[in-house]
Amino acid sequence: MPERNVLQEARVLWQKYFTLTKELLKFSDQRDTELFMEIVNQRERLVEMIKALPPNDYRESEECKQMIAQMIPMDKQIIYRAKAWLNKSRRQNSAVRSYDLIESAELRGTVFNKRY
Repeated sequence: MPERNVLQEARVLWQKYFTLTKELLKFSDQRDTELFMEIVNQRERLVEMIKALPPNDYRESEECKQMIAQMIPMDKQIIYRAKAWLNKSRRQNSAVRSYDLIESAELRGTVFNKRY
């Protein structure tokens, strides 16, 4: 049975994580929330796979440190865009609810309060 190369497995998983981070950044500007969430879920699964690896020093390697250094600003941008999208969505939902409440109140006042 071939010996397990944990460092190579870690390298491959971290590279996939890096690629998904770039994809998240690309899709964070679009309105395809299903695809965005699928990429988030894929990244979460990769984190679990990385954590499940036997102890190794790949995270301390220069290669991994450089990837992480590139991902930090990308993650910050993704979070900023996601928060902006969420705030916009909340404002839109609030406006819709306000309109529904006003319309409902108008209906109650004009239709249901009339005396026949």
